[in-house]
Amino acid sequence: MKYALLVLLGVSTLAFADHHGKGHSLFNGKDFTGWKVPKDNIWWSVVDGAIVAKSGPRKRGSNLWTDKHYADFDMSCEFRFDGKGDSGVFLRDGGQQIQIGISGSLKRDMTASPYISGKGYPVEAEEKKGVKGVKNLLKINEWNTLRIVAAGPVYDAWLNGVHVMTYTSGNAKQKGPIGLQLHGNKVMSIDFRRLTVKELEIPSPSEAPTPKG
Repeated sequence: MKYALLVLLGVSTLAFADHHGKGHSLFNGKDFTGWKVPKDNIWWSVVDGAIVAKSGPRKRGSNLWTDKHYADFDMSCEFRFDGKGDSGVFLRDGGQQIQIGISGSLKRDMTASPYISGKGYPVEAEEKKGVKGVKNLLKINEWNTLRIVAAGPVYDAWLNGVHVMTYTSGNAKQKGPIGLQLHGNKVMSIDFRRLTVKELEIPSPSEAPTPKG
């Protein structure tokens, strides 16, 4: 309710989000401490300080979830892939994610766009206003930085330091784990490193500043 009221008041939830401390690392660079590794794991490994997700000839997919659940958060990671994979970062559950790579349904790159189960891609990331997609920002076979802020139902994404997307979900969960996706039906790999998260506190409408104008 407080998020809806803030939106009606014209107040950005992101602008007035308070950070709880400096945040913490989601990945220690050595092992999967803090993560739920799937049974019979053949997909996820740690190589040279990075999480490596790789499918085999059977093209089976897998997800890797944090042990901890988060409400409002600001998370960042670096990812690297060859531009042909289909991956993403899940936001509190498996039905809402920020895409990385080629959409299986659209057959084109939708990096930094939100994928919502049952709705597909309601908006597309823009490298600048009116220019759909992020092909000029995305670095193939190099490390890219993805930052995601989930403030209630409002999702914001930055790719390599550029704000590219804002979306308000109609059915966001209040709290849940953060997940990494290795999509099925593909032979692919993707690397992740430097995963960090900061928990946020969104003020109630009575605490938010009155909009000017």
